[in-house]
Amino acid sequence: MAHEAEHRVLAKYLEEHHLKRTRQRETILDAFLQAGGHVSAEDLHQRIRARHPHIGYTTVYRTLKLLVDVGLAEERHFDDGIARYETERTHHDHLVCTSCGKIIEFESESIEKAQRQVASDFQFELLHHRHELYGRCADCRSGRRKPEA
Repeated sequence: MAHEAEHRVLAKYLEEHHLKRTRQRETILDAFLQAGGHVSAEDLHQRIRARHPHIGYTTVYRTLKLLVDVGLAEERHFDDGIARYETERTHHDHLVCTSCGKIIEFESESIEKAQRQVASDFQFELLHHRHELYGRCADCRSGRRKPEA
C-alpha cells in the first residue's frame, strides 16, 4: 500500500480517539498525499470526485481537518482567505504571488539564523514561525501568466 506509514499513523489516531476507520478517509489521505504542494479542500474534492463521486465536499473538508489533528497535514492561510493544506516534511517558508496565487516554497538558513538571533536578543524562546513573502512572480511580472479570476 502506498503511504503505508501515514495510514498507520491515521489508524492509530482513529483507534485512540474511538473514531471509525473508513475507506473514504483512506482514499482522501491517499489523494492528499499524492496531490503534494498546497491544496484546498475544493481542489482535493475535484481530484477525488472523478474516481469517487460518492465522496462529498464536506467529507473531504472534515477529513483534512482530521489530518491536521493527526499531524499528517498543516493548514495554511494566505492573504486570499482560502485554507490550504500541505504535508510538513521539512520546515520551509513561502513566496506567494498576489496576482496568480502561485506559492513557492523556499528555505533560507540566513533567515533562520536572523530569526534565532532576534529571539535571543529579546530573550525570547522561539517555538515555531511562519514566514510568508507576498509579491508578484516572474511570470506575472512578464505578462506570461494571467491573474486568477
